[in-house]
Amino acid sequence: MRVLIVEDEQRLADDLKRTLTAQNYVVTHSKDGEDAWFRGDTEDFDLVILDLGLPRMDGFSVLKRWRANGRGMPVLILTARDSWRDKVDGIDSGADDYLTKPFRMEELIARVRALLRRAVGQSSPVLSNGDVEIDTRLRTVTYRGMPVSVTPLEYRLLTYLMHHPGKVFSPAEISAHIYEEDIDRDSNAVEVVIARLRRKLGGPLIENRRGQGYFIPAEGQR
Repeated sequence: MRVLIVEDEQRLADDLKRTLTAQNYVVTHSKDGEDAWFRGDTEDFDLVILDLGLPRMDGFSVLKRWRANGRGMPVLILTARDSWRDKVDGIDSGADDYLTKPFRMEELIARVRALLRRAVGQSSPVLSNGDVEIDTRLRTVTYRGMPVSVTPLEYRLLTYLMHHPGKVFSPAEISAHIYEEDIDRDSNAVEVVIARLRRKLGGPLIENRRGQGYFIPAEGQR
């Protein structure tokens, strides 16, 4: 899952990136409002963590522009402004949640997981499809009740597809959500990861639609 952090305080941005990366999220960082607006408007993110007090364009303006242009990714506002009016303005501007500084990283991660679930209509932290389950709190995968060892890359790919059952993604779309920006991506890398997951999970959980891409069928579609 791909997350955009918009934060001009470098130390906090580094802490957020380190924490989210350790949770198997692919993280992009933006330091100012104009860059954040452009990235959010032209790239595909699963969630944004947005500070309000930004140089070049404030967070409220960034968020309002995204929503006006139809960008619907979940947005968690992260700010030192803690008045009720600021919170109301943030929600009315299109934010999905609001967390004030200082905060605990554990709370932020829990809110991120909840927003990602809510965005796809998933209420439980456990993703389930057929014989496969993912516990997003513990970042564990089981097949027929037995634990399966997966690499961080395999986990990101499997989680991304299981968050969107029935939706077909091209290899390029999958690649953008599981690899860091500065990683060289081989054109066949996604196929290799999927092949490894199929071997570990007992067959074709992940299906291929010729000429379009890969998907995990929703329950009842198999």
